[in-house]
Amino acid sequence: MNTTALIIMFLAQGTVTIIAIYFFYKVLTTPPKPEPDSYSENDEEVIRQNT
Repeated sequence: MNTTALIIMFLAQGTVTIIAIYFFYKVLTTPPKPEPDSYSENDEEVIRQNT
């Protein structure tokens, strides 16, 4: 391979690696969203009975 091809190859691999590391870090440091309590949302619903 010539010098130009090696430079482009390393730049492409470096770019993909940096983007992957960035998103992996972002996933690990983002706090989870609070989930709503499913029972409190169903308090006003009338329960159907099978007949």
